[in-house]
Amino acid sequence: MELVEKILKLKKEKKAIILAHNYQRSEIQDIADYVGDSIELSRKAMEEKEAEVILFSAVDFMAESAAILNPGKKVLLPTLGARCPMAQMLTVDEIKRWKVLYPLVPVVLYVNTLASAKAYCDICCTSANAVEVIESLNSETILFGPDRNLGEYVQAKTGKTIIPIPEWGFCPTHLLFQPEEVHVLKEQHPDAVVMVHPECTQEMRSIADFVGSTSQMCRYARESNAGTFIVATEEGLLHRLKKENSEKRFILAYKDAVCPNMKLNTLERLYMALREEKYVINVPEPIAKHARKALEKMFEVTAKKS
Repeated sequence: MELVEKILKLKKEKKAIILAHNYQRSEIQDIADYVGDSIELSRKAMEEKEAEVILFSAVDFMAESAAILNPGKKVLLPTLGARCPMAQMLTVDEIKRWKVLYPLVPVVLYVNTLASAKAYCDICCTSANAVEVIESLNSETILFGPDRNLGEYVQAKTGKTIIPIPEWGFCPTHLLFQPEEVHVLKEQHPDAVVMVHPECTQEMRSIADFVGSTSQMCRYARESNAGTFIVATEEGLLHRLKKENSEKRFILAYKDAVCPNMKLNTLERLYMALREEKYVINVPEPIAKHARKALEKMFEVTAKKS
């Protein structure tokens, strides 16, 4: 029996669903029940009332969010070593230190943080809704972490003062993109539209035709009349973009923009995770309770806008 068949057979037996982030390997995306961004996937899992197991092919903080939002389900992360470097940059001690310096300033944390950090913030945000979340707060100054680039983007959009915590938090993969590479590609493809993730630098965002999250990029590509797109985000998204827009062309803005942590998950590891029901992600309830509140506040803000 083929490995894919084995996975699908186990999935059915264990009443499981497979969630794959947009940056996962193409063969994993192809067998997933849902492909999307982290919170989008966790919310999909909440809608799957019959599912007992969530196999989350992504990195640590995403599986934690799924466990927090789906307390009645068993959440599995195929690879324990699949950790987000950016999420590791913000510790609880760092948050406490900044809260002492700015005791009356709200703390907004990007979902790309560990559950322990989320438990100490007022509200979470995604790259798709960060501007909405910041605008919803009755404060002109915000403590924001851990991505400095996203914070700068939000500050430019809202006019509010964003204090980054830590001072230089970043996504290593998105820092690989440089304007010079895009200029060369634009010479070769003058009609191409440039799509840039807000985790990229300000220099990259300034040359973009569109700045948005992975889910926003997918929507933009579908609705755009353009035939060619230069894409500045992790290479895994191109698989989905090409599947959804077969008549359009997508070019990675830097050919080696690969997140090694996201790519740790393989079909073999998904199979072993389902077969042995490992690795189970458990978030201690005191932490989960506070982190859940921060996530739910974010959902309330986005619900008002929709």
